[in-house]
Amino acid sequence: MSEKEDDKLEKTDGGNLTKRIVADLGRAIVTQQFTAAIPFPVEAELCRQYGVSRPVVREAVKMLTAKGLLRARQRAGTIVEPEDHWNLLDPDILKWMLEREFSIDLLIDFTDVRMSIEPRAAGLAAYSATGPQRQQIVLATERMFAAERGEDDPLEADIAFHTAVLAASNNRFLRQFTDLSETTLRFSIRRTNAYAGVARASAADHARVGEAIIKGEPQRAVQLMRELIQDALDLLLGAGGHPARPPI
Repeated sequence: MSEKEDDKLEKTDGGNLTKRIVADLGRAIVTQQFTAAIPFPVEAELCRQYGVSRPVVREAVKMLTAKGLLRARQRAGTIVEPEDHWNLLDPDILKWMLEREFSIDLLIDFTDVRMSIEPRAAGLAAYSATGPQRQQIVLATERMFAAERGEDDPLEADIAFHTAVLAASNNRFLRQFTDLSETTLRFSIRRTNAYAGVARASAADHARVGEAIIKGEPQRAVQLMRELIQDALDLLLGAGGHPARPPI
């Protein structure tokens, strides 16, 4: 392929190239292939490695910097930031963290966050969900029962339920957690189900939460969602060798 054809391909596929580079480098940073002691490659090296122009590399580095993974220092080049500076609410970063060596403490931390968010979302959904939003919760519950019969994917059905509740909260900030929750649930649901000795979450338990939302019972919806997540948290705490926590 000629240099002119390379340029044309890069212009038409630049967005996808950038995303691939961001995913590759982001995963490398989070899995500690680059650290303060292992310098991040210079721009020219990245251009050679990926066979792209400087603007593509700069855009990828800019995106990683926005995620808190990198920082440009005058006369020191681009350096890797410590984990405390990462945007842990970024679904990409969380996914990469979950792909590195398994950490049950990471899942415990995230389940604690869910405990702060999802019961409130369920209560708000019971108060303000629209007809179509309630229907999505009903459909997700039906999918969970179908999964118990082997007619649907249990993981996808479980995720559909929790994301439907977040969406039905109609709180613009709580709804921002939808992608984050979906990313983490793909890892945590399998773990908690395994620790519980079951292949899938209980459709009946989720249906009770959904019923409270559909009937417009905020307090009951909050309590039932809290119990649902508390069960998952207790399983993770036990598997991680941590003492049980009283409900907070």
